[in-house]
Amino acid sequence: MKNWILNNKLMIAGIIIGAIGGYLYWQQIGCSSGTCMITSKWHNSTAYGALMGGLLFSIFKKKEIANDK
Repeated sequence: MKNWILNNKLMIAGIIIGAIGGYLYWQQIGCSSGTCMITSKWHNSTAYGALMGGLLFSIFKKKEIANDK
C-alpha cells in the first residue's frame, strides 16, 4: 500500500486539489435552479473536480524505463 501511494502521489494530490476546486466552484458559482447536472449538488461537483484533477495530474507522471540487464 505504501509503495502504491508513493508511486501515485501526483495523482493523489490532483484528486485532493480537484475535489477542493470542485467544492469551491459549487459554493461560489454553482447552479441554484437545480437543473445543472454537475453543479447543482455539492457532492456531484466535488466528485467531478476530483476526477478531473486526478486525470490532469496523472498526465505529468514520469514513465518508468525498464532496464533489461
